[in-house]
Amino acid sequence: MIAYAYLVGGFTAFELLGRFQRPTLARRVFGEAAVEDAIGKVLTVLGDWGYQRGPDCLTSAVCQILLLNRSPRLEDLSSLALAAIRATPAMQGGQWASDLHGIHRALAALGHAEPPPRPRHGPGPTAIEGARGSWAEWVERWQATSTLTPGVRASYRSVLAKIGRWLAAEHPEVTAPEHWTRQTCASWVAAVDRMTVGDFSQWTAGMRSQGRIGKPLTPESKSGYLKVPRAFFRDLHEWEWIPRRFNPAHALRTPRSVRALMGPDPRVIANDIWAKLLWAGLNVESGDLPTADGRTYPAELIRAITLTWLFAGQRSDEIARLRVGCIRWQHDGLPIPGDSSEVLARDAICLLDVPTHKTGTAFTKPVDPLLGHAIEAWQAVRPDQPAILDPKTNERANFLFTFRARRVSKDYINGTIIPMLCRKAGVPTADVRGNITSHRARSTIASQLYNAKEPMTLFELQEWLGHRTPEATAHYAKITPNTLARAYNDAGYFARNVRTVEVLVDRDAVASGAAANGEPWQYYDLGHGWCTYTFFEQCQHRMACARCDFYTPKASSKGQLLEAKENLQKMLAAIPLTDDERAAVDDGQAALDQLLDRLTDVPTPAGPTPRQIGIPAQATLLPVIEINRKPAGQ
Repeated sequence: MIAYAYLVGGFTAFELLGRFQRPTLARRVFGEAAVEDAIGKVLTVLGDWGYQRGPDCLTSAVCQILLLNRSPRLEDLSSLALAAIRATPAMQGGQWASDLHGIHRALAALGHAEPPPRPRHGPGPTAIEGARGSWAEWVERWQATSTLTPGVRASYRSVLAKIGRWLAAEHPEVTAPEHWTRQTCASWVAAVDRMTVGDFSQWTAGMRSQGRIGKPLTPESKSGYLKVPRAFFRDLHEWEWIPRRFNPAHALRTPRSVRALMGPDPRVIANDIWAKLLWAGLNVESGDLPTADGRTYPAELIRAITLTWLFAGQRSDEIARLRVGCIRWQHDGLPIPGDSSEVLARDAICLLDVPTHKTGTAFTKPVDPLLGHAIEAWQAVRPDQPAILDPKTNERANFLFTFRARRVSKDYINGTIIPMLCRKAGVPTADVRGNITSHRARSTIASQLYNAKEPMTLFELQEWLGHRTPEATAHYAKITPNTLARAYNDAGYFARNVRTVEVLVDRDAVASGAAANGEPWQYYDLGHGWCTYTFFEQCQHRMACARCDFYTPKASSKGQLLEAKENLQKMLAAIPLTDDERAAVDDGQAALDQLLDRLTDVPTPAGPTPRQIGIPAQATLLPVIEINRKPAGQ
């Protein structure tokens, strides 16, 4: 009956009949040979691309399309015919629409049609509501003229719509951009500073209230709400659509109090967590990934994209847009540039070609050979895929991470790879600094390269990351606490201000009570002699001893007896240095000469001055304190 209705009455409202076998109807109407030939050609192309949907399902979809086109010939499925089929109720929604997109791509590969249009997600932008006058028309006109990327234009449109609703509530007299003044800008800046999440938003059916509704905006959100009108009015002024009445860069600049709370802050992952994620990535298997309807990517693709995230230090968009053949090797026999006659060892250097990216053009960087082997393993089993349009460069390219004729989404790392690695490594998907995201790997790798034992310089790191300016790289070149602690210890702050002197304590003199009668009982080692002055740390001559009555030369008989005496206890005393004394230690002979000149008329602990003692200054230029310094580099 369905065949009679189709042939005699032109019936194609198959969606009204419920479930039935499309292949049976197609073979009955067109003949089995013609139908099988068409199905075979389409399924061969899709199979080569890696489509894993059951052949029965794809066979039903191909027969549905042939029936709707009323011809078994694939040559009759032109772009216009496929567009008409896509608009029929029988192909709206569900799996039919998804299968039609894949079959359309196969027909394009066979040369029968143009590639299908990119699928749209959602019904498109919602009409701006709540704005008065022609504000919404100006916003739509700006969006149609701006050269920003589609995603950025859409986000700007949302903020401009919010501004229109704020104007309707607070400044109803301002209905178009030409009505704005510096006072209007000041009002918007103040409103943004006090705004909360959800204010002046346009709620539509299906939107759910999030937990942040009613909470204050973050500094980054406030800055974004001011950046959008700056760009909007700057474009309107440059395009001469409205007269210049104020400077957007000044009238709508972000307040200093908000800027102080911002600043680029790449969130580095802790070393212990990162080490566990590396282990999980090196041991990833296909069974570690959750599957939907029994479908998942091949294990080689999963391993390659995982190691790219862990070792390449690239943004998720750049990873998703890597090309086939992006890995190159320096092979045996390649001479090293320069006068050297040496050659590089086989596979000594693995180079990764990064495509045009956020801040610059394509460039090449060295990566770990482990990553190169993983990518080559995926390329060895990667099915031939059709070239796909790169939305950033508007050229068709053979993307590396493509399967089933679809490029792996840039959100695949955040949505699938990272949760899988965290689950395998036994670590949470978030830490004290927020969720573990794809960009945090870039920050972590850059920080580790900058803090390595043989660290990369700022300019080398800039080239490796692909930044346009060193200022951008400086945000990633964070000094770790361990490196900072090591540098602090090497600086010797405490040792620079305090020196250690060996002290001998005569326990016999203390035990016998001779010390109480004024006999010397402690001796400060000056290198060339001993000082028995009890308050040695307060003596101004300790860096250049004037050899007063408290001084005993080591070469004297008394000094020799002291060193040979038993029952001596050795101690170390920390002596703080003055600025002059520290200069004498650090700067040497010239600073010591100046110290001697200043102390010529200063009384010694015994009373007389060095001038009165009559000892030449040169005779005292001996190392008077045994300085315990670490050798250079320790």
